[in-house]
Amino acid sequence: MITPAKPPLVAAGVVCWRIQGGKLRVLLVHRGNRSDVSLPKGKVDPGESLPEAAVRETLEETGLSVALGAPLGVSEYVVPTGRHKIVHFWAAEVDDEAVAAANFTASAEITSTEWVSVKTAIASLSYARDREIVETCAARADTGTLRTFAIIALRHGKAMPGGSWDGPDSTRPLEQIGTVQVRGSARAIAAYRPTKLISSTAVRCMASMEPVAALTGLDITATAAISQDAHEAGVAEVRRIVAKRVARRETAVLCSHGPVLPDILDEVGRAAGGRGQELRRAAMLGVGDFAVVHVSTARPAHVVAVETHTAGV
Repeated sequence: MITPAKPPLVAAGVVCWRIQGGKLRVLLVHRGNRSDVSLPKGKVDPGESLPEAAVRETLEETGLSVALGAPLGVSEYVVPTGRHKIVHFWAAEVDDEAVAAANFTASAEITSTEWVSVKTAIASLSYARDREIVETCAARADTGTLRTFAIIALRHGKAMPGGSWDGPDSTRPLEQIGTVQVRGSARAIAAYRPTKLISSTAVRCMASMEPVAALTGLDITATAAISQDAHEAGVAEVRRIVAKRVARRETAVLCSHGPVLPDILDEVGRAAGGRGQELRRAAMLGVGDFAVVHVSTARPAHVVAVETHTAGV
């Protein structure tokens, strides 16, 4: 009898970075239980998204509360037990206030943390796979694309079918599964720490943003400019809304509808330097799913990376 292969272990990690004296510095963790030097990372808990895990593990291992920046890549390797492991990494800028607020407590797992130069990090890290991730981070710094903000496009959760709803399309509520979907997506979106929430005026979109608002403490700005009704009537103002968000250079969430999302991401590409084909693929979201477009804060704006996440329900 052939024993089925075990699924890979999935983990998430962060390269915490800051600029000191004009130089890039990154945070290393010294792991006492493994006698090595690594980056903050750990396995994804059941029911947890990759972005959530990255932020949680960083907090647990370093005491730092971080907002995720752009993804830096994926490490794949085989652990001593023979299991395949996949680790997804993000960059996260850490300012002086966050460093001062960090509450690190040494443990058997993490004995100490250390801010070091890239050169020292490359020399100190125990594994080539971690060194490659840090090198990617340093290359972004060299090209002025390490500091980013994000435009997050969220498709509303599953709503009651139009054929079973007597009122206007814009008043269709979320089904129970839709509510579950958007709660999961909200936890992942919160890992990017948005500062602005914008929603179509449709009930299903506003309800999909409520969990994000609850987690972030932000108000929701409702606008018909990105609604499906406006899209179908040819009076949507997607370009104006997106261009304003890109110009502000602050992470924002836009919740809209399947037919409108391609326009939203097309306009992000128009305002932030292309990657049109990748953005069009990212726009093909299922209900409750979201795309994250990471844009450099440098001028002119430049799309650095695009990622998509499913509601997982």
